[in-house]
Amino acid sequence: MSLWDPVYQLVKQIPRGRVLSYGAVAKILRLPGGARSAGRAMAATPSGKGVPWHRVLAASGKILIREPYSSLQRKLLESEGVQVIESRVKMKQYLWVPPRKKSKSAPKAKSPRKTKRRPR
Repeated sequence: MSLWDPVYQLVKQIPRGRVLSYGAVAKILRLPGGARSAGRAMAATPSGKGVPWHRVLAASGKILIREPYSSLQRKLLESEGVQVIESRVKMKQYLWVPPRKKSKSAPKAKSPRKTKRRPR
């Protein structure tokens, strides 16, 4: 088991044609070190494990990694229908919002009943 397994599990959920930012990954998983930690995790992505690393970008939508991987990331995104213009993706258009987990909160307290007072 890897230290970054929770990151990889989250990234595997990003559907084709959608993207997520490093900061969003860090926020969802409460990673210490924030977006930089998410970036380190993506840089250490093991090959052959089916982790769609190319779907994680800067918050601005910019491809941050260097060549030759930035060209590969661009090609992979474009193959999924994501438009990349000048190494940037329109985050508002392609952003993936993970489904919220249903919290197992305590049952809601019943509101106190208003009782009618009897005249004396």
